Amino acid sequence: MDRLTLLQVFVRVVELGSFSAASRELGTSQPTVSKQIASLERNLDVQLLRRSTRRLSLTPEGERLFAHCQPALDALAAATASVGQRNRLEGCLRVSCPVAFGQQVVMPFVRSFLERHPRLQLDLKLSDAFVDLVEEAVDVAIRIGEIRDPSLIAYPIGITRRVTVAAATYFAARPVPQTPDDLLHHNCLLFSRHTSLNDWHFDHPLHGPLRVSVGGNFRTDNSSVIREAVLAGMGIAVCPVWLFGEEIASDRLQVVLEAYQPKPLPIHALHRPDRFVPARVHAFIQAISHHFRRHPWVSCDPLAPEQDAMPSPPGRSSRMDQQGAAV
Repeated sequence: MDRLTLLQVFVRVVELGSFSAASRELGTSQPTVSKQIASLERNLDVQLLRRSTRRLSLTPEGERLFAHCQPALDALAAATASVGQRNRLEGCLRVSCPVAFGQQVVMPFVRSFLERHPRLQLDLKLSDAFVDLVEEAVDVAIRIGEIRDPSLIAYPIGITRRVTVAAATYFAARPVPQTPDDLLHHNCLLFSRHTSLNDWHFDHPLHGPLRVSVGGNFRTDNSSVIREAVLAGMGIAVCPVWLFGEEIASDRLQVVLEAYQPKPLPIHALHRPDRFVPARVHAFIQAISHHFRRHPWVSCDPLAPEQDAMPSPPGRSSRMDQQGAAV
């Protein structure tokens, strides 16, 4: 294997902090990456990395090599991209998002995006659990909720408006709640990935912010299961409007407490703070941002004009970002 390739592998191992993360990003096995680093060390006749069961660390020789290679490889990648076909996106794009949001909102966008970029492959990872962008080699993560930590680049792309709903069958033998306090006498379905869990927050135009601690006999960490529980008449839930789509307009579901609005949640697209971000990452974030502007369920402003530029990041978020609280 040529020395340039070995140097590229070495730089990604150092940047990602592990052989396993580098192997996932490079599409190979961990033993292969380990052999490539060993080959580079033999070629240079120096030890570059100290290996332990918990972490990797650079030797002084490794630090010097990394300091020289990192900017050189970035410059080479940028130079190659500058003379390439700008509109042709290639390679594999790994995207992570919450399960139900991916099914209900993202998937209708995916088909048209891939049709516009036929040389691109999209690996869509649907999970309501926290996904570490580095360890899972994820290029873009879509997160719902506030972004609090500073290491990932975050772009606002939409907003989740929420409603308080239950199936019409649930209210067949129960009174419809008139105020949030009435929820204390109802079976409330809980999404366990919410940090507040039992505390539901509402806003009233006259009374202002309100909080009620609810209870119920069912909770889950999966937003699709919350959807099924609501449709089955098991109880009341606070959910995003996109989780039910057309059911909200039908007789199957009843929206209650309409004067008390649950707090909307922002939607962000995040990527790692690499110095050279592939064009496919920028293209995906820009395209899905434009798609969301026209989407009735997640648009920040349905009347906002289309923009060609990528939205400006409000800041950064760490790998420990909000866990995609979808409902």
